[in-house]
Amino acid sequence: MIEERTPTSSSSPGISRGPGDLSPIAFNEVASQENTRLSSGIAEFDRVLGGGIVPGSLILIGGDPGIGKSTLLLQVANLLQRQESTVLYVSGEESEKQIKMRGDRLGMQPTKLFLLTETCLERILECINQLAPQIIILDSVQTVYSDKLPSAPGSISQVREVATQFLFLSKHRSIPTFLIGHITKDGSLAGPKALEHIVDTVLYFEGERYHSHRIVRTVKNRFGAANELGVFEMTNEGLVPVENPSKLFLAERPKGAAGSVVICCVEGSRPLLVELQALVSGTSYVSPRRMAAGVDPNRVSLMLAMLEKRLGLHLLSSDVYVNVAGGLNVDEPSADLGIVAAVVSSYRNLAVNPSTVIFGEVGLAGEVRGVSQALLRIREAASLGFKKCLLPRNSLPLSHLESEIELIAIESVQESFDVLFN
Repeated sequence: MIEERTPTSSSSPGISRGPGDLSPIAFNEVASQENTRLSSGIAEFDRVLGGGIVPGSLILIGGDPGIGKSTLLLQVANLLQRQESTVLYVSGEESEKQIKMRGDRLGMQPTKLFLLTETCLERILECINQLAPQIIILDSVQTVYSDKLPSAPGSISQVREVATQFLFLSKHRSIPTFLIGHITKDGSLAGPKALEHIVDTVLYFEGERYHSHRIVRTVKNRFGAANELGVFEMTNEGLVPVENPSKLFLAERPKGAAGSVVICCVEGSRPLLVELQALVSGTSYVSPRRMAAGVDPNRVSLMLAMLEKRLGLHLLSSDVYVNVAGGLNVDEPSADLGIVAAVVSSYRNLAVNPSTVIFGEVGLAGEVRGVSQALLRIREAASLGFKKCLLPRNSLPLSHLESEIELIAIESVQESFDVLFN
């Protein structure tokens, strides 16, 4: 005779499912949460979250090692505890003394911030039941494991289980939860991408290691606009928000240099003025080199083919290099006209007027197509002192509100060259 026990399914600690959870609720009876966002105390961080922290939201932050994810969330935790919110910072990679050292370097003296160094999911949930925090930060989700699964920490099953348990916890108790995720070699979140489908908001840290500024970009947001962007500067006191990113990106722009133009792109709801550079030189290879940093290389190849066919520029015997100064990645097609103007400027060794800003989408027939939010781009250029704006005719605002900036509408690439290079 052998005794066998029938396994019974039991919910994890910290996750309660009462009978009321199974009852459907009328749409009109659900309370609205439009005015219940919690400010993090950092304006740039609130911007990328869509206006603030939504109660019960699960937020995933990813980025390269050492880029500043833990530093930013420790600053956010310090500002949130000042608002009489109990914050629990769970770390599976650092000890309490290491976190304390970082906090002392940042000048923090929190009273309602609690630290927990634990990697077992069940024990973490028990501590959450005892402390009952209003904010939870988990650093990082790849180091936490569940005893219910035999796989190793960081595996797909473990990461998905940990994220799902914290999703249930945050939704049922309306606790905002921040998860820090590792980045793989190809630049995507480790998992692979399994976490992005579970969480409510996905934020990516961008920026070169040798640049002082950091960019936080919203990839997914159920409570606000995606592709929103926040700019920070890494200092000895931590990450400091940058109030005027356009001024930062244009601070070291050379005046009167051939191949340098200023374009205006829109990231979410924010217009940004950045410098786009191009260098065209004779090649010593059989096949000329085409390199692009900050813009899509395939898009650059399309623009070069259009210039070769429509305008007769002989670029097959030249190497072409295109770069967005400052380390920003520009994905929208409004940078096409800037790419074309920078390449032609370097090819002809003619400088573009430094007080001119350019934006517009370019087709393969050489036509310049309209772009969205043209008035927003014009106002940003006018606020920084630019005198001329080269834009598509279809994007010309109906009311010319900007009297201090000259608007030049064009329909083709040839027209733009006549304006830029006389």
